Amino acid sequence: MDAHEKKAAVAAYKERKSISGVYAVICNATGEVWVGASRNLEAQQNGLWFTLRLGHHIHKSLQAVYHEHGAEAFRYEELDRVPEDYSDMARKDELKRRKALWQQRLQAEGLL
Repeated sequence: MDAHEKKAAVAAYKERKSISGVYAVICNATGEVWVGASRNLEAQQNGLWFTLRLGHHIHKSLQAVYHEHGAEAFRYEELDRVPEDYSDMARKDELKRRKALWQQRLQAEGLL
């Protein structure tokens, strides 16, 4: 990849739209579920696995189960997407509403 192609790839990466929505972290070994909402689902998944691997996730219950069963026992699922045409304020409110709905549906603990 030459410098021009690299520069174009970086620019395209920066211009891509992030996907907002609700996600679940599920432990296949125990059936436990944690639900969260994010303005960027892709980055959320990467950050979540990173902090769990380091042993520093803010939610102690999730970290404890992860430590006990290991990464292979967990999966990340996108549950719901908020349309791109929502304003920032409306998106924030919609994420909260949808997260609460999914927490109730799945009888799950909430993630920040």
